[in-house]
Amino acid sequence: MSGQQETLRRLEELESQLAFQDALHQQLNEVVARQDRELGRLQQQVQELSRRLKEVGDAMAGATAGSGEEIPPHY
Repeated sequence: MSGQQETLRRLEELESQLAFQDALHQQLNEVVARQDRELGRLQQQVQELSRRLKEVGDAMAGATAGSGEEIPPHY
């Protein structure tokens, strides 16, 4: 194989590797973007659940205080 043929073969191999890396890079970008959207959605859910839990806790505290049945201090 001549030097020019070897250089062309190596160039083709490098181009093939670059094409593969470009495709992989695009796939990884898509995964990161999807995970970012999912993370945002999960953060909203956690905030909503936290808000609801606080509301339930406040309602329970109000119901206990308004019922006239106080918990003795030794409990």
